[in-house]
Amino acid sequence: MAEYISFQPKDFFNSVLYTGNGSTQSITGVGFQPDFIWIKCRNDTRNHQLQDSVRNDFDNIINSDSDGAQGTFTDGVTAVGSDGFSVGARAALNTTSDTLVSWNWKMGTTSGLSGGTITPSGYSISTTAGQSVIAWTGTGSAGTIPHGLGVTPKMIIVKETSHATNWAVYHSVWGNTKFKQLNTTAVLATTSNWNDTSPTSSLFSVGGGDQTNTSGRTYVAYCFAPVRGYCHIGSYIGNGYANGPFVYTGFKPGFVMIVRTDSTYDWTMFDNKRIGYNPENYFLWANSTAADGTTDYMNILSNGYKIIGTTQGINGGTSEYVYIAFAANPIVSSNDIPGMAR
Repeated sequence: MAEYISFQPKDFFNSVLYTGNGSTQSITGVGFQPDFIWIKCRNDTRNHQLQDSVRNDFDNIINSDSDGAQGTFTDGVTAVGSDGFSVGARAALNTTSDTLVSWNWKMGTTSGLSGGTITPSGYSISTTAGQSVIAWTGTGSAGTIPHGLGVTPKMIIVKETSHATNWAVYHSVWGNTKFKQLNTTAVLATTSNWNDTSPTSSLFSVGGGDQTNTSGRTYVAYCFAPVRGYCHIGSYIGNGYANGPFVYTGFKPGFVMIVRTDSTYDWTMFDNKRIGYNPENYFLWANSTAADGTTDYMNILSNGYKIIGTTQGINGGTSEYVYIAFAANPIVSSNDIPGMAR
């Protein structure tokens, strides 16, 4: 059955490439006003820069490759508009001649959220795209937080923003007693971060620990639910061969992030812009400052992706891998144009 959706994926997620100029510039071509912007320098060893409209309107930056607290910078993302954003002279975002990628998500709803025992201090939500940014202040006691999606999120990425603490990632494949750290290669670990309670269609649960809910500390969560034809969240088993697994997503991916469950490997990120054709799909690691990796590991297809590399990070024999993927094009969308392989 064709994965038909009534909206264009590019209205809620898009990747844009740009070159730094060392001063200020406007980055256009996003196609919407973003609420969550993740930027990485491609040619140099610079930190990932994550900013959102919820935490002081883009002035606060956290790094997916670091446990550090957020920093406040007025020379990062300085403004957002209907087709993208503007950047200042911050080195990790705009050094002269640097090549950069920005991954951009649109949420937009900022009122009407209720429920739970912990009230968010800010939020931005898209029920259409199944994605939200939620901020809160910890209570130190187990509690529930509304995510606003109306369906159950399958992946939640949490960072304490006021102090240096490792990231915490929930994935439905691992369940509510396990987590991984986005900023490290650490193995899957048992945790009380989720209070041993799975998310529901309205709430996610947190314990009382440092990574999700220490009293008086501030946090942000990026919540994602599967939306047919737009976002797919799941797992696959590696085979250890160059003719690796095919993973069906129901769309041509515009972004894929993969991590191995059972060992210490990186969070590997692909998109449909670097460099724009098969098999040259460059990769970055969410947990590392490293520049673009150029080894051919993946083909992006009209209905999913095909692993073509034997690296243990994405294709160890019999190992489990989890992923999240966002669409560049569904198989069929509201314009009745089918997605095509590259």
